[in-house]
Amino acid sequence: MLIFLFTLALQGTDRAALPQQVPRGIAIDERLAADSKLRVGDMAVITGDPDTSSGDTVRIAAIVRRRADPSEIARSEYRVRLHLDQLQSLTGYGDRVDRFAIATRGDSSTARALAAINASAFGFRAHRSADIAVETSETFRVVSRFHGAIGVITIVASAVFLLCVLLLKVDERRRDIAALRLAGISRSTIMRAVVLEAALIAVLGSGVGVALGWLSSAGVNSYYQGVYRTPLKFALVTSNIVLLAVSLSLVLGIGAGALAALRLVRTPPLDLLGR
Repeated sequence: MLIFLFTLALQGTDRAALPQQVPRGIAIDERLAADSKLRVGDMAVITGDPDTSSGDTVRIAAIVRRRADPSEIARSEYRVRLHLDQLQSLTGYGDRVDRFAIATRGDSSTARALAAINASAFGFRAHRSADIAVETSETFRVVSRFHGAIGVITIVASAVFLLCVLLLKVDERRRDIAALRLAGISRSTIMRAVVLEAALIAVLGSGVGVALGWLSSAGVNSYYQGVYRTPLKFALVTSNIVLLAVSLSLVLGIGAGALAALRLVRTPPLDLLGR
């Protein structure tokens, strides 16, 4: 049984008008079932001419859910699984095929199959499924790189913004820091307190950011999965992403806090009080 993509005319028929022979079953995808309001067990007529009611009477034996394939989300074709003779009758190709797939085991078997198919006749060209997947996903690689560049710019801008905020916040407490210095509190103790506070703010901010990211990705997936009717996930919040975000937040927060505190502890306490 082969899988092909094409538009198929499906017309409902009365069970009483069907021939006595048991009709064969076909499988259709969820999109076709929803658009045509077909269910498992319904009878239909398949024909290559939408203007005629004659054709092969079949029974809907199964409704297949589409795989999460990024290369198919923008396509409007339906996916139908037919018997080979039914497909030959519809397309009029006879024994000809546009594409076919062969399953092999091991790299050596795949290499021998590629060589045999390519040498069998002029006009045939065999490719590994992995190579085809790489070619068809090139657009998504470009989009991924673009998103990576946006992410780097966002991280740099966030680091600068965080540093400025911490500098302002610590500078507002210069009199408190001066009083601690005059009371005999060491510079290292003040540094550790400011850095610890910055780390706590970074952790809390990371938690809020992860929650917002998860809610946003859930909303994006729910909307676009409904638009394209696909199980493909358009936005992901994985454990690696969460770990990277929290790590970056801690590093940037601690670094910004240390720079802000170092700027003040190096200033004489009396100068801080005189500002």
